[in-house]
Amino acid sequence: MNDYAMKRDMQFRPFAGPPLLPVAIVHTLLFAASLVAGALLMHGPAFVNPYGDAEASRRFFADNPQALRVAAFFFFGSSVPLGIYTATVVSRLRFLGVRAAGTYIALFGGFMAAGLIMLTGLCTWTLSVPEVSASLPLSRALHFLSFQFGGVAFAVTFGLLAAGVSVTAFFSNLLPRWLTGFGLLIALAGELSALSLIAYPATIAIPITRFGGFIWLIAVAASLQKKPLTDPRTTGNITKEATNS
Repeated sequence: MNDYAMKRDMQFRPFAGPPLLPVAIVHTLLFAASLVAGALLMHGPAFVNPYGDAEASRRFFADNPQALRVAAFFFFGSSVPLGIYTATVVSRLRFLGVRAAGTYIALFGGFMAAGLIMLTGLCTWTLSVPEVSASLPLSRALHFLSFQFGGVAFAVTFGLLAAGVSVTAFFSNLLPRWLTGFGLLIALAGELSALSLIAYPATIAIPITRFGGFIWLIAVAASLQKKPLTDPRTTGNITKEATNS
């Protein structure tokens, strides 16, 4: 009986793990810092489209090595809190009793999204190397890789994170209905961004996923509870396990 009571008390203690809200905010702030630092340090336009003139892009990278390094530093850093957020939100869902495959889909998507942010940051940093920016073919290839890793690839995988969390939370009543619906819209935009590989106008889905994703991450962090809503300690019921003890 005492063993059962100890297990029951442990089960209904609040979730022990990093708080989601500060992690989501740090992820968002680091991304914002990469944009602001790049805009303040760069000479000329703040962004060059990889589908534009190749020589103009090469000159842009050659003229802004410091801005690229600083922007890449903050962007790379934003991957770490996203990875921590993913591990924590999936762990909390399972702590709250969710055993659906959606938690593993969310885990895969979140970790992949964090890894793609790292790759994007590294590609951007590499473009700041003078020998790289001096080569038109090399700078163009890295520009496209950076754009695709941080664009469509990130959006698709982040969509899996949003879908996995939103679907499982919907069926388990762990989040408000409006928030699960918003998460599913983010997930849909992320998956539709894959069409940008064959139709450029579909790239509009990428910023929707990216910036809508920041709102969704913070809202989920603020709304997801830390302990089950029903505590059998207050029901007065005695389970078979307790009786047998």
